[in-house]
Amino acid sequence: MYHRWAALALVLALWSLSPKTAAGQSVSQPDQQPRGRKAGTLGQNYPNPFNPETRINFGVACAEGSGGPRVVSLRIYNVLAQLVAIPIVQGPGERLSNMKLDCDKDYVAYWDGKVLSTGREAASGIYIYELVVDGERQAKKMFVAK
Repeated sequence: MYHRWAALALVLALWSLSPKTAAGQSVSQPDQQPRGRKAGTLGQNYPNPFNPETRINFGVACAEGSGGPRVVSLRIYNVLAQLVAIPIVQGPGERLSNMKLDCDKDYVAYWDGKVLSTGREAASGIYIYELVVDGERQAKKMFVAK
């Protein structure tokens, strides 16, 4: 019984010493100043949750002073950061891995819900999809429901 009270006292003591906001959280408003133009925009997949397939909207912006194509990749990872799939961009019909795409355009990527190189359906759960445009990364979550 003594150990339980000692553990409770320790937890309360540590709690009283902890900062009032957790690390990484901010109570102030974010800066309202623009931080420059992003290389691309990543939309939420639809439908979400999905079974068995989904689509992901994304856009590619032009680099300042350049109107040429940009190198774009889109990859899907599980929560263990293991590569699960590389979606296919609608139009060219190729896997979206280091593909040169025209800037100032919107695109749609398609994932059939199958794990790369195995052909089996992905398990239910949360997956992360990451868009990389000329080295600039953006990521969002999606949910597979069976």
